[in-house]
Amino acid sequence: MLRAAEPADALAVANVHVRSWQAAYKGLLPDEYLAGLRPEDRAARYTFGVQGKPATIVAVEDGAIRGFATTYVADSVGVLGGLYVEPEWWDRRLGVALITAARAALDGMDAITLWLLVGNERGERFYRKDGWLPDGAQRTETVWGATLDEVRFRRTLP
Repeated sequence: MLRAAEPADALAVANVHVRSWQAAYKGLLPDEYLAGLRPEDRAARYTFGVQGKPATIVAVEDGAIRGFATTYVADSVGVLGGLYVEPEWWDRRLGVALITAARAALDGMDAITLWLLVGNERGERFYRKDGWLPDGAQRTETVWGATLDEVRFRRTLP
């Protein structure tokens, strides 16, 4: 089941966020950094249900949040700010459901973009399968205390 994230979901979403980073980014970010991630730190920063802030959709299975997608609009372009699924729930189509819902949330946009960590081959395969392609933009950014080299992907919407 998919639904909008609520303030009470913050710690559960943060747990998914941390565990997915620890699994997906192993070998791409320092082990010490990944081991030190704390859900409580991320949960405190979420703004679920606040008008004018990014919107987050959660995937609930077996009574627990197993994944989420966050969207917003910047400079008249839709942005997928994050899509993460509990590692034990990878390959169960939750990511497909979340990306479909994220595109629907950005209905009316001509295109949507996302930033992907360089070397995240699993993520790149997932997004390419959904019709996303790199658009040539690259950046280095500090996110959650980690310096990330990222490539921007774009998907045109019908």
